[in-house]
Amino acid sequence: MLTALAIGGYLFYRSFTTGPKYSLMQAAKATQTHDMAKFERYVDVTSVTGSLVDQVAAQSSALGLIPGGFAFRGALQLIKPQLAKAAHKELQTYIETGSVEAAAAAQPKRAVKVSMLGLASKVVNPDSKFKDVKYVNEQGDQALVGIEFTQPKYDTTLVVELKMRDKGDHWQVTEITNSGELLKHVARLEKQRRLGGK
Repeated sequence: MLTALAIGGYLFYRSFTTGPKYSLMQAAKATQTHDMAKFERYVDVTSVTGSLVDQVAAQSSALGLIPGGFAFRGALQLIKPQLAKAAHKELQTYIETGSVEAAAAAQPKRAVKVSMLGLASKVVNPDSKFKDVKYVNEQGDQALVGIEFTQPKYDTTLVVELKMRDKGDHWQVTEITNSGELLKHVARLEKQRRLGGK
């Protein structure tokens, strides 16, 4: 009986310390301690930023980012490596300094300027608070994790969905699967707010 309890306790502890939630907690802690190397252990920044560029390009007309629609999306795809690299640098500066302003200042001058932190702040702004882990759906070495944040400006909550991959002794975020949809949704909420809810 005691052996079964000890084994059960160990397995519970092991699943907790190697599960997706624990890895997300470690990524958050790395942000607070300004440890980019540790953050990158739990977040595949290259994969996440590349995916964000794809989603922004796909939703660019709905997000009001475009002067030229289809041509702009094509241009974004052509310069995707540069945008992903710039997004990586922006995130690194933010984690190392804790300053959104410093991250923005570190952005290189370029014709197409898409700030990933700027876009993220539309979904999770300074007034937002972490509410809950809404769900964790593990399937083999992949997991989808829904993180719920308050959005006081619109009197609602939003769920950011993260795709994670099992790396053996930890999980790593590889994509924010619904960033394009969230940005579109926030744009609709802002339009309704400006029209007085009509």
